[in-house]
Amino acid sequence: METAKIQEGAGVYYLTFTVVYWLPVFVSAEPCLIFTESLNYCQQNKNLRINAFVIMPTHTHIIVFDADFDNERLNKTITAMRQFTGRQLANYCHEKMPSVYGQVIGAPRRKDRANQFWQQSKHPVAIWSEDFWRTKFDYLHDNPRRKGLVHEAADWRFSSAAYWLREQVTDCDVRLTGVAW
Repeated sequence: METAKIQEGAGVYYLTFTVVYWLPVFVSAEPCLIFTESLNYCQQNKNLRINAFVIMPTHTHIIVFDADFDNERLNKTITAMRQFTGRQLANYCHEKMPSVYGQVIGAPRRKDRANQFWQQSKHPVAIWSEDFWRTKFDYLHDNPRRKGLVHEAADWRFSSAAYWLREQVTDCDVRLTGVAW
């Protein structure tokens, strides 16, 4: 059950999307690109702004806001993006992952769907201050290094760390927007 919600007054949010049963789906480029392409689509067509992101093997973290700080639209955009990516990633699991992945995703806890890719909650955390934003920004980027996946946070491809943390501007799979406090 979702305990925190996107609420009026806060403009920037830290979200976590977790694969059901913590299945390690994001272990190759293809499923990661499904997620990043959806972020880019929402950025170009639905006024979503992505400040930072990381895709870990079992979950993602993103810092996002609506271009006009319209939280109702932000909530609808995030919901639609989760539904779309959930369908695309469930199909990917059925077609390209070991059969147990499809079995788990194809046996949803909820009766109103044939598959369930994401855990129900998106864990929205409102970011109210620059200090709290910095805490979440640093945590998100350092996640792959803390988990032993890379030696330096900026070496993880499916993250905005290299874009924001390296002195020389690097390419990123997602179009990013800065946050001014």
